[in-house]
Amino acid sequence: MENVSSNKHFILNGFNELGALRPVLFIPFFIMFVVSLLGNSLLLYIVISQRSLHSPMYILIAGMACVDLSLPVFFVPNMLLSFLFDWRRISLIGCLVQMHFIHFVGTFQSTLLVWMALDRYFAICTPLYYHERMALPRFLKFIIPLVIRNVVMITVLLSLAGTLSFCASDVMNHCFCEHMALVELACGSTAINSLMGLISVFLILVVDFIIIAASYVVIFTSVLKSGKSGVKALHTCVTHIVVITVTLTIALVAFLSYRIRNGVPAAIRVFFSTMYPLFPSCFNPIIYGIRTTEIRQHIVKTLRCCRFVQTVPHS
Repeated sequence: MENVSSNKHFILNGFNELGALRPVLFIPFFIMFVVSLLGNSLLLYIVISQRSLHSPMYILIAGMACVDLSLPVFFVPNMLLSFLFDWRRISLIGCLVQMHFIHFVGTFQSTLLVWMALDRYFAICTPLYYHERMALPRFLKFIIPLVIRNVVMITVLLSLAGTLSFCASDVMNHCFCEHMALVELACGSTAINSLMGLISVFLILVVDFIIIAASYVVIFTSVLKSGKSGVKALHTCVTHIVVITVTLTIALVAFLSYRIRNGVPAAIRVFFSTMYPLFPSCFNPIIYGIRTTEIRQHIVKTLRCCRFVQTVPHS
């Protein structure tokens, strides 16, 4: 049998349909990257520096900011260089490493939303036991299983991808290394990879969505029964629901764009796959900064202090 050589380098060819206009994409993606870095950095600084925000709800928001801050760093700089200087090549090892960080860190976008939903459930439905149930030793039973699930699923997914032979093509129609985009380039059967991709989506995104939805159904039912007393507590829930809706909608569209290929232009598929990790990273700090009263007040106070320091004349 003739040996078939496997490609060890790939060309990231996302948005190639734009031709000479492709470098223009540097501007919107650079703006989104800067907004993500500044917004999440400011949110982290506010939560860390203010003792009054050292409660479970704000710590979880800071955790989301940490995820949103780090996720774009794994792929946006390379993408921007690709737009400007046409640097499109990446090694198989580099591709797998990038995939690992993007997919692993990305799983915590939905997992943190689960922990936030549980936090609001305990705060609204069992307020007398809130601090007891949100204490770290008690809350670890909700943290450890989901972390182990994320580690195992992403490790298995990438280990299977790493064993494939890529002899069909070395051109990946994407701006960064994404699981299905890489698997498409493999020669031979990829049924197990596609199956594991579906299982990962179900065990992570779908299971997280079910837990979140069930939590908020119970919360809304409890608030309706309690009358006006629970309406104020519902404010932070609405903020979380807005973030959940945006995050999961983009994730669903990105996933379906690879499964329903007929009639979906390649550029549209690449666009939604890129927006899935990037847009929530820009949107989340803005929505939390605007809608969360305590965070908004501290942000305004911090910005005013910075402005005051700049206007004070030096002696």
